[in-house]
Amino acid sequence: MMVDPASPTALPAAALTNSVRSRREALGLGPSELARRAGMTRQALHRIEAGSYAPGVMAALHLARALACRVDDLFFLPDDMAVARLVGGPARPGQRLQLARLGEELCAYPLSGVEALSGSADALLSSELPGDRVGCSPLTPVQGWEQTAVLCGCDPALSLLRGQVVRGQSAAARVLLRPAVSEAALAALVSGEAHAAGLHLYDPVSGESNLPFVAAALPDQVVHVYALWSWEQGLILPPGNPQRLASVADLGRAGLWIANRPPGSGSRRLLDDWLAQAGLDAGQLSGYADEYASPLDLAAAVAHGQADVGVGPRSAAQAHGLDFVPLLRERFDLVIPDQHLAHPGVQALLQAARSPALRAELRALGGYDPAESGQPIATFSPSPPRSARI
Repeated sequence: MMVDPASPTALPAAALTNSVRSRREALGLGPSELARRAGMTRQALHRIEAGSYAPGVMAALHLARALACRVDDLFFLPDDMAVARLVGGPARPGQRLQLARLGEELCAYPLSGVEALSGSADALLSSELPGDRVGCSPLTPVQGWEQTAVLCGCDPALSLLRGQVVRGQSAAARVLLRPAVSEAALAALVSGEAHAAGLHLYDPVSGESNLPFVAAALPDQVVHVYALWSWEQGLILPPGNPQRLASVADLGRAGLWIANRPPGSGSRRLLDDWLAQAGLDAGQLSGYADEYASPLDLAAAVAHGQADVGVGPRSAAQAHGLDFVPLLRERFDLVIPDQHLAHPGVQALLQAARSPALRAELRALGGYDPAESGQPIATFSPSPPRSARI
């Protein structure tokens, strides 16, 4: 028996939002097959998925059965759902999300991988909406989203910084840590996907860390830069340095296998700059294309014999009991657009950065110098427009 999706008991379509299409696609079902299983025409299913019709009770029950879910997993009243911008990759219906407000926009960050098991969720993805918007079924109070700051960066020590926020603040402030290489973290500020970014980008022309990149990426905003810590960058090597490597020029030796970081990371930029200065062709180095997501992952590859050398911070080498040849000291800074500076989560980050407890932890780890942690480095303001010449 075919079911009429526009029965007299149906609500007006504008009163409902649905996730029928996204759930169908997640199950790998074509529209014809779902229509057959739900006992309706393909045309009727299309109108439901498009939001032209709100289904009656029988149609909704048949669809829920065909999609192996509940009716309220498919259809939502506006008051039951928060609309957010999906950030950080695709997500499927039912996936757990963390939420944070950036300016006027609510952003949803999917929990995946290890975070899916350890991170606490604010909502479930209930429906896919036009563009990059999704409907979210809230699990936590709205106030928590408003007090949440999003921090992007690649240094594992940022977890210690966030930990100090958790220990030192009330529930009024929270920090979501989103792993990202330095250039991607800076891009997240540009695109309005983060409140703050941790960076280590060295400019060999000026000899300055981070500031030239911040000025170039955010020329039309007031932006504040705070020191977090400094560290040594150099060659991460197996214990005892069996290849007797002492400089970047040694990376040209035959038989060496190199572990690398992804494009956009501070360590990758350093390696490329150093190779160019040494006159070495990166394309001729074995292992150059082997990219590791974090400094610790790269150091683990060296520790496990998957590579002979990699460029990264001393802290990563020490974490795996490896040798290290220092080549450069650089700053790791916190970059905050002025519009987010007063955010309670951002203020909690700065307070945590200045705490003696954080500095003690970083010194105990080794490889970090937190002497200036939390101190202002620079503030950038938009340049005034030039007067037109007459």
